[in-house]
Amino acid sequence: MNKSELIDAIAASADLPKAAAGRALDAVIETIESTLKDGDQVSLVGFGTFSVKDRAARTGRNPQTGAPIEIAAAKIPSFKAGKSLKDAVNS
Repeated sequence: MNKSELIDAIAASADLPKAAAGRALDAVIETIESTLKDGDQVSLVGFGTFSVKDRAARTGRNPQTGAPIEIAAAKIPSFKAGKSLKDAVNS
């Protein structure tokens, strides 16, 4: 499912116009992004938790030459599924 299909599904499920559903989805995504950027986490009980994890610097290899390269440390967005979501997927 892509974004436009998700907007269509939200509009049908919530009985909203597609434009309003699109704005609502964009607002949710923007809010999650800004919260993670601030270093906080977003917990949706039953669905899951969005958080930021630190990835340490490490040495990698260039696949073409085999030469070692340094990969910088980074902050990585993470999602951990909640119990209700896991149960829904596994049923």
